[in-house]
Amino acid sequence: MTSEAAAAGLASMVALLRRICQTPAPTFHEDARAELVTSMFSAAGLAPKRDSAGNVIATVPGGRGPRVLFAAHIDTVFAADTDVTVRADGGRLLAPGVGDNSASLAVMIHVAAQLAGGRVPAPRATLAATVGEEGAGDLYGARHLVAELGAATDLFVALDGHLGTVVSAGVASRRFEVVLGAKGGHSWGDYPSPSAVHALGDAVAALTRLRVPGTPRSSLNVGQVSGGTSVNAIAEEARFNLDVRSLDPDMLDALVEDALERVRQVARRHQVRLTIETIGDRPVATVDNRKLVEAARNALDSVGVEPRLAASSTDANAAMVAGLPAIAFGVYRGGDAHRLSEWLEPASLSLGHSALLALLANLAA
Repeated sequence: MTSEAAAAGLASMVALLRRICQTPAPTFHEDARAELVTSMFSAAGLAPKRDSAGNVIATVPGGRGPRVLFAAHIDTVFAADTDVTVRADGGRLLAPGVGDNSASLAVMIHVAAQLAGGRVPAPRATLAATVGEEGAGDLYGARHLVAELGAATDLFVALDGHLGTVVSAGVASRRFEVVLGAKGGHSWGDYPSPSAVHALGDAVAALTRLRVPGTPRSSLNVGQVSGGTSVNAIAEEARFNLDVRSLDPDMLDALVEDALERVRQVARRHQVRLTIETIGDRPVATVDNRKLVEAARNALDSVGVEPRLAASSTDANAAMVAGLPAIAFGVYRGGDAHRLSEWLEPASLSLGHSALLALLANLAA
């Protein structure tokens, strides 16, 4: 490839990335970005469609070898009113969601034009932009995709994460909304009537004292809290969301049991009502994905990027549970994912693009 062609390719991917990132796509509200991606697939020469879950799907004509489903999620963790303007600063591009997952979508769509023209070796490929990967979406787009297309698929590749990372194992997670209710009242006249907010604080403190093992790697997080009426009112309601993860399903079960029992004990002690609702359940399964992992590692080696095997919770989880060999494959360099300060190295898109082309070629061999 000439330097002029490489520069043009990078400019194209950056332009795609800007348009994608600057179209808000909170989980459950991805339609505007999904329609944009649909138009981009069409402009690339494919014939995309939307399924009943809202995913955008485009089958690539031709190809040889295994039937591979490539998926990059559309949604972001940011609210619709978040400023997602992409700006350049110090050789970086900055914006919420600029990497996760706008970059992966941009690289996939750029490759789509090459695939549509039959200009690169590739397996029999289907490209999908999925909804509902983040947060409470609980992989519903990928689950639906696998349910509909899994029988006609041999391998699954989620395009997600940083360049060099090959997610070869899934992480199981369970998520809960905990709601605490009390009679409440006036902060002076009704004191010490039970307070939902006081109970919430005690519950979160109890959770922080739970022993979370390093092996198997596990985690526990209270990511959102809300409640109360005013500074001088004893809170009638308060709620928080709890996320528990582990590489080991049995350990996950044990952590969840311990965590929820601690919350129940706090509710009894504070004499408040308690409701616990499951809002997410990402199972994990072990699949034989060794050949797929080898193809990904060789692809990264071929472009001078050191492969790093990792475990994570991605769209690939849905495929693994369905028994499909699956990985997640990163195509950009950046940082601060899920933060307002998220950033990306634009030049890394060219390297990610080359790595993805090498992976396609390896899978077609």
